[in-house]
Amino acid sequence: MPPRARKRCHPALTGLVALAATAAVLSAAPPATAADTWTEVGSDRADPLTESQGLTSVEVPAGSPNRYTGIGTIPVGVSVRGWNHVGDPDASYDGHYVEPYQRDSGTTKMFRVQAPGGGWSEYVHTLGAGEALNNSWVAIAPEGQWMLAGEWGTMTRLQVFPTPGVNPATSPSADLPQVSSVRLDRPVRDVQGCDFSGPTTLLCSSDDPAGDLFGITKPLLQIDLSAAPGTADVTGRVTALRQLPLRSGCSGGFETEGVDYDRRTGTLRVIVMSPGFCLLTDSKTYRFTRG
Repeated sequence: MPPRARKRCHPALTGLVALAATAAVLSAAPPATAADTWTEVGSDRADPLTESQGLTSVEVPAGSPNRYTGIGTIPVGVSVRGWNHVGDPDASYDGHYVEPYQRDSGTTKMFRVQAPGGGWSEYVHTLGAGEALNNSWVAIAPEGQWMLAGEWGTMTRLQVFPTPGVNPATSPSADLPQVSSVRLDRPVRDVQGCDFSGPTTLLCSSDDPAGDLFGITKPLLQIDLSAAPGTADVTGRVTALRQLPLRSGCSGGFETEGVDYDRRTGTLRVIVMSPGFCLLTDSKTYRFTRG
């Protein structure tokens, strides 16, 4: 996929003709390259309109419900300005909620932020040299000041930004700069979401359909950083933990989506959208605990 190709939407959201194109049977994948340390403990139906892109747990205020994104969660006032794709969101421990947005073309991507008091603001980032247009996910580091983001395609880096609305160096009236990168020790492909499970550990969902990078398609990845992210580049060691569940009443191409790690319960959740017409009936948010 070219470096600025837009992340694809699930075929059922773009028409019945595209749905038919997903009818090929998914081939069996070889074993994972690392021990499976996450055990599936349950699942919930994922609504294809409002829960098909990403999710996050919210700690502040106490008792806040989990939040999801999908094509149906994009406000009209946002979509009419061309921001027609929302990715996997995240929330800081102080209650700032961040959604990543992209357009079909142009030289910018956008992060939409809701402050703990409820007000919304938008932070726009101008693409750097060689940067992909797509804006698939965000993951806020536990200390809150820095935020990771990722691009679609085969990548050897993750981007690091000051967390909009949290880091005092950010402003809706100023360009949001990329300040550093996470340099990966091996390529990753089509990462749809990441979340921190510790100060320097990320869990990520990959929609990789080929399986040549890790020996499995649609892997759950762990990325161990050499240090907490900030203004200096750090390295990331990538490990494939397991293949994500690919179960449906329909055969064809599944799409893995966003991921969330809830540190309060130790629960990992990952969205997997079903192929074909089963997108509407048996897409799931799977729950895992560490085995």
